Amino acid sequence: MCHFTQRSSTFSFPKICNTFWRFHHTSTSHLCSCSKTISDEKYQDPFQLGRKDLKNLYEDIKKELLVSAAELKEMCDYYFDGKGKAFRPMIVVLMARACNIHHNNSKEVQASQRSVAIIAEMIHTASLVHDDVIDDANSRRGKRTLNQIWGERKAVLAGDFILSAASVALARIGNTTIISVLTQVIEDLVRGEFLQLGSKENENERFAHYLEKTFKKTASLIANSCKAVSILGCPDPKVHEIAYQYGKNVGIAFQLIDDVLDFTSCADHLGKPTAADLKLGLATGPVLFACRQFPEMNAMIMRRFSKPGDVERARKYVLQSDGVQQTTYLAQRYCHAATREIRKLRPSPEREALVHLTEMVLMRDK
Repeated sequence: MCHFTQRSSTFSFPKICNTFWRFHHTSTSHLCSCSKTISDEKYQDPFQLGRKDLKNLYEDIKKELLVSAAELKEMCDYYFDGKGKAFRPMIVVLMARACNIHHNNSKEVQASQRSVAIIAEMIHTASLVHDDVIDDANSRRGKRTLNQIWGERKAVLAGDFILSAASVALARIGNTTIISVLTQVIEDLVRGEFLQLGSKENENERFAHYLEKTFKKTASLIANSCKAVSILGCPDPKVHEIAYQYGKNVGIAFQLIDDVLDFTSCADHLGKPTAADLKLGLATGPVLFACRQFPEMNAMIMRRFSKPGDVERARKYVLQSDGVQQTTYLAQRYCHAATREIRKLRPSPEREALVHLTEMVLMRDK
């Protein structure tokens, strides 16, 4: 697996050529060999365990978005309807509890740690609003996007407003270290979007480019939010690194599976159009693995699938190759890395729930 040797947004990809082809040629017979990593541990449902700390989460977010303009309020409230799984806030509160227990056996989530969970969800949602504008998307979470209903200009402003409200909530925590950690997320989101707009000619550089973009656009938020609550709950830098590495690895795995679902799930189930990345000209993991079996895909990647029939041909090649299986296997490797990290903390129900969460990431179908 490619190792990321720095905690910042800068990556090191040692021997990327060898690792890329090693993944490609690894037998897919190992894909289903991932036995339950918690088979002899007490089962912990992450969503049940985190429910107490996430009670009234969306109501509290809406309090942060208090505005007098009715239309802006309606736009800001649109995705905070309480129907989402609150995946990121749930990871954050579980990590907070796990770190607190590790440090001094405290089983309560601090108010400032819960605020980080709220801020993480706000930053995430603001990024979705902006992504939908950039991608000209028409559906998100099974309903029409903000830009489709209110137009691109108002959608951009709504995303900006949610982000500014998150920044105000962050400043209210009053901890400069936490502010520095979480503002890194916003920088990474912007840099990740610019990476997505670019491409690399060299095949190995292309894969490194894809992984770096994946970290910045998806994993940085989870990694730095986990790190923030660990800082608030425990003074040990080793614990901060454990929390960061867990979040980073889970975040990358989450996006890898998301990229797989773009080829394997139906649009109604996924809540957004399938093959969306190809239509946007993006070469994700399944495509990059598939192009080793179908070298003619390289030309399509370089022209960002812009010619008539490119999207359909590329999707066909991916499904005929082992690109989906290899991307799933890579996600599995990242989840194993996350499990190794979190097991360095003292045993707790929250720690085991975070272990189980890695399996849920691999098994999700939407």
